Amino acid sequence: MDRAAVEAWIAGDPHPGDRAELQALLDRGDADALAELAARFAGPLTFGTAGLRGPLRAGPGGMNAAVVARAAAGLGRYLADEGLGGRGVVVGYDGRHRSDEFARITAEVLSGAGFAVQVLPRPLPTPVLSFAVRHLGAVAGVMVTASHNPPQDNGYKVYLGDGAQLVPPADRAIEAAIAATGPARDVPRGEDWTTLGDDVEADYVAAVVAALRPDQVPGRERLVVATTAMHGVGTATTRAVFAAAGFAELHAVPEQEHPDPDFPTVAFPNPEEPGAVDLLLALAERVGADVALAEDPDADRCSVVCGGRQLTGDEVGVLLGDWLLRRGVAGTYARSLVSGSLLGDVAAAHGQPTEETPTGFKWIIRAGTPGAPLVFGYEEALGYAVTPGVAHDKDGISASLAVALLAAELAADGRTLLDRLDEIAADHGVHATGQLSVRVTDLALITDAMARLRAAPPAQLLGRPVEVEDLLPDVDGVRLSGEGVRVVVRPSGTEPKLKAYLQSVVPVAGSVPAARGRGAEDLARLRAEMSAALGL
Repeated sequence: MDRAAVEAWIAGDPHPGDRAELQALLDRGDADALAELAARFAGPLTFGTAGLRGPLRAGPGGMNAAVVARAAAGLGRYLADEGLGGRGVVVGYDGRHRSDEFARITAEVLSGAGFAVQVLPRPLPTPVLSFAVRHLGAVAGVMVTASHNPPQDNGYKVYLGDGAQLVPPADRAIEAAIAATGPARDVPRGEDWTTLGDDVEADYVAAVVAALRPDQVPGRERLVVATTAMHGVGTATTRAVFAAAGFAELHAVPEQEHPDPDFPTVAFPNPEEPGAVDLLLALAERVGADVALAEDPDADRCSVVCGGRQLTGDEVGVLLGDWLLRRGVAGTYARSLVSGSLLGDVAAAHGQPTEETPTGFKWIIRAGTPGAPLVFGYEEALGYAVTPGVAHDKDGISASLAVALLAAELAADGRTLLDRLDEIAADHGVHATGQLSVRVTDLALITDAMARLRAAPPAQLLGRPVEVEDLLPDVDGVRLSGEGVRVVVRPSGTEPKLKAYLQSVVPVAGSVPAARGRGAEDLARLRAEMSAALGL
C-alpha cells in the first residue's frame, strides 16, 4: 500500500465523508485496514459494459464523489475533443444509494465544462434516459445505475448521441481522458443546468405504445398481469405504458413496488437469481395472472413467468421475435453469440435476415444494415429490444408490454405463451438452453479456468465430436460446437462470474414434452462435462 498515494487522493477528494472514510482506515493502520486500502488503490475502476460499475466506497477503486467527478470531466474532455463541446447532455439516475448525488455532480461538472445539461426529474428507468438522448438531440447521456448488481454497488453508464451504449474506441478514449484529469477537488463545476419536467417520460410512454400498436389486440383489457419492479424504478413508467395501451390495472408485488436501495426482499436484485421472483410467483397465483413480469431495478431487462414457470431469456427472445415476424415486421433480427440459435431458424423461415453479435447490447443494437435495419434484438440475460427506434438499447418496459400483447392474442384463442413455445418447437425442434454459472470472490479463478479450457478443451460433448473456436481478440470466450450441441464459455462482463452457455437441439420426432425431457437431460450432462473441463 502506497501511503503517499492515499494521502494525495484524500487531499484531492471533494467529499468530506469519503475523505473521512479513507483517513479512518489510514489512521487505524492495522493489517485489515491496510489490506482494504491496498484493494481500493490497486487501480481505478475501468470502463466495462458502457461505463463504470463497482462498490460504493472511497478511493479510486470504488464508486464515490471523486471518481464520478473525474469521470464526468473525462467525458466532457472527450466530447470537446470530438468537436461536440457546448452541446446538450442528458443525465438520469436510479434509486440506489448516492445515485441522485452522483447525477448532480455529473451535471455540475459538465455544466462547468460548458455543456447544456438537462437532468431527468426523478429516479427513472434506464430506457427513458436512452430515449431522451435522441429525443432531445443531445450528444451524450449519463445514467447513474448499477442495474441488477448487489445493493452495495453503483455505476455510471454512458451513452453517445445515437442513444446507444459506448463501444470502442470511445470507451478507451474516455478512460484515457479520465486518467489525464487532475484531482477531483480541482475539477471546475457550474450551476447552469436544468431539471426536466415529466414530458420526457410521457413522450417515451407514447412512443412505446405507438410502436407496438396495442389497438391491434382486442381483449387485452381482460388479461390479468402481475408485475414487480424488484425495488427499482420501473413501477410508475410501466403502469403508465400499460394504461395507455388499454390494459387493466397491473397487480404489483407490494413489498417490491417502490424504490429501496437496500433491496430487502431479495438476495440479489436480479431476476435471473434463484428466489428473486418468488414473491411474484406467489402474487401471480393469488390473482390468477395470465402472465407475470419482473423488471430489474433500472427496468432495462425483464423476466417472464407463465403457468408458474419462469421462462428463460432464450424462450422469451424467440417468442418476441416470432410475434414480430408474424406481424410482418421486416428487418434484421439479432442475438448475441451466447444466446440460443432458434431465433435464426424462425427468422429464416420468414425470409428475414439474422445477425449474431458479440455479447452485450452495445453490439446487438448496432446490428443490421441500411437495407435491413435492426427491428429486434435480444440476449439470453433477459435483455430485449422490441422498439429499437424508441430506446436504442435493451428495454424491459417495452418488452413487458410486447409480452403482454402476445399473451392477450394467445388468450383470445385459449392458448398461452407455453403453448406457442411448443408450436415453435414442433416446427423447429426443441432448443434446450441453460447455463453453468460460477460466482467467485477471487477473479484469478476465472483466469485460471479459461486458461485450462484453452489448453485442454474437451474433444467431445454429449458423446459427439466438437470443434473448438477461441473468440479472442474480439471476445474473451471459447465456443465448442458439434451436431446439435453448442457451448460458449466467457467471464461475465458485469459480475464476478464465469459462465458457460449451453445448448442442445433435440428433433421432435413424436411429442414435444418427450423432446423437452431429452433436452433437459442433455443440459444436465453438459453442466457436468463443462464443470469438469473448467475445474470448477
